[in-house]
Amino acid sequence: MSGGYFCMERLSFCLLLSAWSWGWTPGGAAKPKGQGYPHMNSIRIDGDITLGGLFPVHGRGVEGKACGELKKEKGIHRLEAMLFALDRINNDPDLLPNITLGARILDTCSRDTHALEQSLTFVQALIEKDSTEVRCVNGGPPIITKPERVVGVIGASGSSVSIMVANILRLFKIPQISYASTAPDLSDNSRYDFFSRVVPSDTYQAQAMVDIVKALKWNYVSTLASEGSYGESGVEAFIQKSREDGEWCPEQEMQTALSPAPCQHPRFRGARREAGASAPRCWQAPAPVASLCRRVLEAAKRANQTGHFIWMGSDSWGSKISPVLHLEEVAEGSVTILPKRVSVKGFDRYFSSRTLDNNRRNIWFAEFWEENFHCKLSRHALKKGSSIKKCTNRERIGQDSSYEQEGKVQFVIDAVYAMGHALHDMHKNLCPGKVGLCPRMDPVDGVELLKYIRNVNFSGIAGTPVTFNENGDAPGRYDIYQYQIRNSTPEYKVIGQWTDHLHLKVESMLWPGGGSQLPSSICSLPCKPGERKKLVKGIPCCWHCERCDGYQYQLDEFHCKRCHFNERPNENHTSCTPIPIIKLEWSSPWAVVPVFIAIVGIIATLFVVITFVRYNDTPIVKASGRELSYVLLTGIFLCYATTFLMIAEPDLSTCSLRRIFLGLGMSISYAALLTKTNRIYRIFEQGKKSVSAPRFISPASQLVITFSLISLQLVGVCIWFIVDPSHSVIDYEDQRTTNPHFARGILKCDISDLSLICLLGYSMLLMVTCTVYAIKTRGVPETFNEAKPIGFTMYTTCIVWLAFIPIFFGTSQSAEKMYIQTTTLTISVSLSASVSLGMLYMPKVYIILFHPEQNVPKRKRSLKAVVTAATMSNKFSQKGGFRPNGEAKSELCENLETQ
Repeated sequence: MSGGYFCMERLSFCLLLSAWSWGWTPGGAAKPKGQGYPHMNSIRIDGDITLGGLFPVHGRGVEGKACGELKKEKGIHRLEAMLFALDRINNDPDLLPNITLGARILDTCSRDTHALEQSLTFVQALIEKDSTEVRCVNGGPPIITKPERVVGVIGASGSSVSIMVANILRLFKIPQISYASTAPDLSDNSRYDFFSRVVPSDTYQAQAMVDIVKALKWNYVSTLASEGSYGESGVEAFIQKSREDGEWCPEQEMQTALSPAPCQHPRFRGARREAGASAPRCWQAPAPVASLCRRVLEAAKRANQTGHFIWMGSDSWGSKISPVLHLEEVAEGSVTILPKRVSVKGFDRYFSSRTLDNNRRNIWFAEFWEENFHCKLSRHALKKGSSIKKCTNRERIGQDSSYEQEGKVQFVIDAVYAMGHALHDMHKNLCPGKVGLCPRMDPVDGVELLKYIRNVNFSGIAGTPVTFNENGDAPGRYDIYQYQIRNSTPEYKVIGQWTDHLHLKVESMLWPGGGSQLPSSICSLPCKPGERKKLVKGIPCCWHCERCDGYQYQLDEFHCKRCHFNERPNENHTSCTPIPIIKLEWSSPWAVVPVFIAIVGIIATLFVVITFVRYNDTPIVKASGRELSYVLLTGIFLCYATTFLMIAEPDLSTCSLRRIFLGLGMSISYAALLTKTNRIYRIFEQGKKSVSAPRFISPASQLVITFSLISLQLVGVCIWFIVDPSHSVIDYEDQRTTNPHFARGILKCDISDLSLICLLGYSMLLMVTCTVYAIKTRGVPETFNEAKPIGFTMYTTCIVWLAFIPIFFGTSQSAEKMYIQTTTLTISVSLSASVSLGMLYMPKVYIILFHPEQNVPKRKRSLKAVVTAATMSNKFSQKGGFRPNGEAKSELCENLETQ
């Protein structure tokens, strides 16, 4: 058998027991009309239509008792408010004319289970009773007094009580209007479809409190709640609203009425240690001994935390004195919230006029009288030595005792009037023109009545409109209070209102110590510009700030993003800025030195060329090989000129010229030198074998060989242009330093290190080959055709380029790479040209200009040297008809030196 079956079976059993408790009145004695009297611990007032009432007349009982002490304000004041409203409606000729409202009012004793048991009274008339087996003593059938039919219920007070009662009333389709239950759960129209309320749901209260926290710029609060639907549902609604807002978060702490003192809870101790969390929020329902908020304030005082916390209380704290009595300094600055309400002056006059004689319908009024005036009605109840006196019945409320209207009186009256207006509208539509109830309203259909309740719209006792939404909730209207101490006088001061939107007078607020500066309640300080939030797991409003380092910038509050490759973050890493573009400037020291060397070299080269042209027919110029000398000087000039191309601003034309002339000048120089050394080598090698001259040693042949070697360089460059067209690029990687502030983009030609090696590789090959020939011709006469000067030139050039390689490639990781490599390359090229110019031509220019007497043919000296060399390397043939090799060499050398 299912659990649901057991539940229904049990419910039926309870209802049957309740049905058997109906009373029999012998002879059918009539009840006095309109007079209240005790019936099953309830108030019963006759009328054409009966309304039920549920009020916490007594508190929760202890030690197994159902009920405890009398609750004067929340119990008697509210109960009398319902009686006051019934009297006004019954005396109003315009509202339910000729129809009297009666009542059946029960005590819930502030306990949901007791309220459920009591509320079964409301459904007795709806249960069919079988009395066939019941007989009187004389054997006749009993005369049964059928209980009145309750068409609607006013109440209950506590949300947990209303939830319990609503579950049974909906089964019998009895509408219910609460005057104090605010739990969000009751807005669930699928479960509590017959429930309505004239007070706003805690969903509105939660939103109002969230708006207050936002207005005060707090982002971290702790929550405390009492056990039950009101406290727990209220906190859940508050937390849900805060999560929807997303800018801050509460720390949840569920506190029950039976829990140890709040200061003993780990969460409370943690809150004391948490310097930022200064705004605990208290959402509490009535407690049997003392309110939770008062206990929390006491705990804070014992923990010496006065002034550390700012408290925020729900409507259960409101503007009550009891939670803060003797705890004024601890509660100073507390912010509380209450549904918007006013004191009903008519009720004050009514209640102050109540006496034991004119209020017999309230069966608990005598108990209230004794409690309120500290007296006893019965002399037998007096104890010897007690200060309690006997009541005289001449005491007056408000004169002989203190009196302050309870806060929910307005809502009790509005709830009764809402039921009255719904019945009035229902009567107008179902019984038009009829006096009294018509058959269509006898009995009243609960489903039909609910529709009229949800559609009422009237001005309440306080002048505020009374309406219900589709879930039966009243609109949210709240007053915001702050507990302030001014001139040593504590008071609750209204600092704002909430009606869908918050209107808060922050400038009117005072904080602990009397200060007006807004206190902070934060878990984590806001991150600085350029920092992202790294959330703490499970606590969305707590985070660590992490710097967006390197080339990252702050994309949003939670993310960093790397800047584009050509950008770097600004100083505070909030955005990206273009990386500055640099190039080798003419004014840079890295450019001044190579430019100076190049200028001097060009001047010297031009000077040599001019000198050679002027003295073109002199023996020294002829002996140096005029054609190849001019070719070599052209190459030297281009080597110097390359410096200007390397320093000029890179663009398409500059980069193209760099490709052409960087290797071309060296190729021309070394091609000419190689041709010279090769010619000398071949002449002397040929002389060892025969007296005939070697081929291709004429000036024309030498030029052809030289230009053939140069053409290979040009062909390679052309192929390079075809495969990879020349262009300039901005290199952002060479100077992408760890610190983005020093990052630079380098404007340069698109020539990689590998391309540079290939570009200079052919020139290096010519240089190495020329050096090899220079070594092979080192044994020729020292004055013969520049053999030894060429050798020294090549040795020195090799040393220059051997030094170039480690400097150039060893600085590839340096921040000054561009400057070092460009300067090193240009100086190396210029030094190579300078070595050739200085060793091969400067001595000749010196002789031409300063020692013209030496600028004469050297046939005899050369002839003797050649013959000597030939004699040492060859054996003369003594056969007739042949001349010695020495004679042949003499003629050859003579011929060579005069060219």
